[in-house]
Amino acid sequence: MPDENATAPRWLNPTEMKAWRSYIIASRRMLEALDTDLDGHDLSMADYEILAQLSDAPERKMRMSELAETALLSRSRLSHRMKVMEKAGWVKREACPSDKRGYFAVMTAKGWKAIVAAAPDHVESVRTRFVDHLNKSDQEVLAQIFSRIATSLRKEVLDEK
Repeated sequence: MPDENATAPRWLNPTEMKAWRSYIIASRRMLEALDTDLDGHDLSMADYEILAQLSDAPERKMRMSELAETALLSRSRLSHRMKVMEKAGWVKREACPSDKRGYFAVMTAKGWKAIVAAAPDHVESVRTRFVDHLNKSDQEVLAQIFSRIATSLRKEVLDEK
């Protein structure tokens, strides 16, 4: 028997549905294309994103918890990616001296070489598949929209902890 106190779903209206479907189709196709473009470098988009975060970090090293939060990955998903990336020799884990339970993700020299080799192709792919289709105003609006969404998603992840 249905719960009489349950609220009805907030169904999407046609405009909302068009916006959602356009986004989801384009984003999935974009990620698939970017992933395919990295095949020649033996990197996935997930690997590339982790290496990019580490390449920007001081000493190319981040706490695992901070990396998971920045990359919007669960700790278990990051841990799985790290195992794959450690096996490839791109990263290593180091114990945190001030927190016996904490670990750092550290980019290795091999990881640095991998991202340096892949970056020009990746940036060209991002430019031709995404940036070149947007004017400056589009870029600013999209940055605002997705910053707002990312903030909300980060908050949800933090609330789950």
